[in-house]
Amino acid sequence: MKFSLLLATLHRTAEISYFLKSLDAQTYRDFELIVIDQNLDDRLVDILAPYQDKFPISHLRSPKGLSLARNVGIQQISGSLVAFPDDDCAYPPDLLERVHHFFAESSQQDGLTGRPAGNASIWDRQSGPITPINLWRRGISYTIFLRRPVIEKVGGFDESLGVGAGTPWGSGEESDYLLRAIQNGFQLHYDPNLTVVHPVKLPEAELPVPLPQAPRDFTKTYAYAMGRGRLLRKHRYPFWFVIYNWLRPSVGLAIALVRGRRDNMRSYWATLQGRLQGWLGWA
Repeated sequence: MKFSLLLATLHRTAEISYFLKSLDAQTYRDFELIVIDQNLDDRLVDILAPYQDKFPISHLRSPKGLSLARNVGIQQISGSLVAFPDDDCAYPPDLLERVHHFFAESSQQDGLTGRPAGNASIWDRQSGPITPINLWRRGISYTIFLRRPVIEKVGGFDESLGVGAGTPWGSGEESDYLLRAIQNGFQLHYDPNLTVVHPVKLPEAELPVPLPQAPRDFTKTYAYAMGRGRLLRKHRYPFWFVIYNWLRPSVGLAIALVRGRRDNMRSYWATLQGRLQGWLGWA
């Protein structure tokens, strides 16, 4: 089985080099990399060049928008398994081999997900099927692997969701995709032992020059929460689950208030606002 790996990227360079190195170290070699470049310059040309003879690479261009870029890449896939690595992640050397083995041994399964390496706190520790209720702890984009018929049936990503979409909904595109796959009858499996390094840790010499310390900005927190609220409405989640998604940040806000943790208070408040307003349809 051949993998088609869709890598949408904007602004990053050193992280792309690390991902390419991790691909070149894979023990399973039947894959293609489709890079969807949203930069306005040619910063990736020299980075990709040393790997052109090591594995197939397609270098595409697209306007800004993560979901839009992935939809551009989907049109070019030739593999029977499709994945969506981030531009700041790295694959363990045996990752593709393990995923290939799973699909070879599990013909009834249409998709597989894992979790970030070393980040077990919010991710489910038990393996099993993905459902609309548990997918929030069992699905993140750079660990998603789908059979090609899923892509052909579900279609493209919702371009109103996700980073760079130009809408208030700054997240949720991968969750929306998994929900649509489930609604189309596909079987998806979660394995917490399947991990991807994210984000990669760059050597100090390759880190960007630090900017002057500024107060923390919770704009991204709010936008991500808006995305979740939007999906809760779009996919008609039961109201008890909507309330649960509002209660969690409310409790966190109350605890942070009692402990006097100002940044935590602002984070939980941004999350609560976003989930409420995303569900209510406010922008």
